[in-house]
Amino acid sequence: MRPSGRELSEMRSVSIETGFTKHAEGSVLMKMGDTHVLCTATIEDRVPPFIKGSGLGWVTAEYGMLPRATNTRMRREAASGKQGGRTVEIQRLIGRALRAGVDRVALGERQITVDCDVLQADGGTRCASITGGWVALRLAVNALMKAGDIVTDPLVSPVAAVSCGIYAGQPVLDLDYPEDSEAGVDGNFIMTADGQLIEIQMSAEGSTFSRDQMNSLMDLAEKGVGELAAMQLAAAK
Repeated sequence: MRPSGRELSEMRSVSIETGFTKHAEGSVLMKMGDTHVLCTATIEDRVPPFIKGSGLGWVTAEYGMLPRATNTRMRREAASGKQGGRTVEIQRLIGRALRAGVDRVALGERQITVDCDVLQADGGTRCASITGGWVALRLAVNALMKAGDIVTDPLVSPVAAVSCGIYAGQPVLDLDYPEDSEAGVDGNFIMTADGQLIEIQMSAEGSTFSRDQMNSLMDLAEKGVGELAAMQLAAAK
C-alpha cells in the first residue's frame, strides 16, 4: 500500500491553472499533488551571443524554491551570492527538455525564458516544472502567433515529465515525498506526447534494479506522460 493510498499506476491529482499572473506572456500554476510550481514564460527579442545571427531561436529556463517551500526554511540562494549545484542542474534539465520540443528555425531569432518557482514541494518539483513550463511556453508561442510575429508553430510536441520508482519492492508512478525519500530506485522520465524519450535520470537509492523492473517503470512513465500531455493540450487551448 502506498502512503497516499493510491494505486501503483495512479498519478497524484493534477491541476493546470493558466493566466495565473498578469504580466508574463505565458503563466501557469502547476499542481501535482502537494507540489505547486509557478511557471512563467517571457519573450525577448534577443538571443545568447553564441547563436546571434544564426536565425535560430532559444528556449531557456530558470528554477528556484521559495524559502518555505519545504517543511523547514531554506536560506535564499541570493543571500549566499550564488546558485547551488542542484538548482543549476535542474534548470539546465528544464531548458534541455523544453528545447527538445521546439523547432528553433520556426521560432525565429528570439528567446523565451521559462521561470519555474517552487511554491510548495512534496516530491517531483523538476517534473512539475517541465510539465507546467511547457504549458507556459505554449501560451507564449500562442501570443506570438496571434500577433503575427511567427507564421509556423515552432512547438513540435508537448513535453512532459513524471517520476517513477521502486517503493516497497513495487514499481510506482509519480512519487510524492514520503515515497521519494524511501524509494530503493528513483527516476525522472522526460518524454514527448507520442512517447519519444528526451531524458531519463535514474539511480539506485539503496537497491539495484533489473532490466524487467526498468521496463515496468518505462511503461508507467509512458502512461503518466500520456495523461499529462492530454491535460497540457486541454489547458493551453
